[in-house]
Amino acid sequence: MSVQEIQFAALQGAAEVSAVLHEPDDARVLIALAHGAGAGMRHAFMQSIAQALARNGVATFRYQFPYMESGKGRPDAQPLLLATVRSAVEAAHAHAPDLPLFAGGKSMGGRMTSLAAAEAPLPGVHGIVFIGFPLHPAGRPGIQRAEHLAATTAPLLFVQGTRDTLAELELLRPIVQELGERARMHVIDDADHGFAVRRRTTGRSSADVIEEIAAVSAGWFGELLG
Repeated sequence: MSVQEIQFAALQGAAEVSAVLHEPDDARVLIALAHGAGAGMRHAFMQSIAQALARNGVATFRYQFPYMESGKGRPDAQPLLLATVRSAVEAAHAHAPDLPLFAGGKSMGGRMTSLAAAEAPLPGVHGIVFIGFPLHPAGRPGIQRAEHLAATTAPLLFVQGTRDTLAELELLRPIVQELGERARMHVIDDADHGFAVRRRTTGRSSADVIEEIAAVSAGWFGELLG
């Protein structure tokens, strides 16, 4: 197991941001993994996902957006977020060039990845994973945040919870279906947007859910790569 701290430029000429390359000895694939809007790459959820993916033979390149790197509370303007995604994908490939590459992230990080891919395909990326796609603000159902997905060309995996207040499943399911065979959704019963579940209701822990997310993602990677 190798864990390497990395710095890369989010934008040419701009300050560098941090990343962590978490690479198990038996790594078969690599994913460039972006954090959500409110918590950075060192949040317990992100670290746990990286560890669980490693147990499934998946290396992760977790990275920061500039606002999180500088300690600001508000996300950067969208052009900078998208540029960071593209730079992170390039940096991930540069540090592990022999591993097939995927991309995605938690909530906002996943959506910024697909927005970047909608502008122009991300070089070398075999597929995009959304760990809780943020379809709409809580209490304000809508589908506008998904309109760009039709412009992407890569396979897409949506991992969603049934109690996610940022993505009502009755709105998201038709979107995934319209994307055709390249899109798939895996639903986790009772999980909220942070993938917490009620043990009394489900008999499961958040750790169990993280293992499920990692196993489903790793299985999907394997299917796509043959």
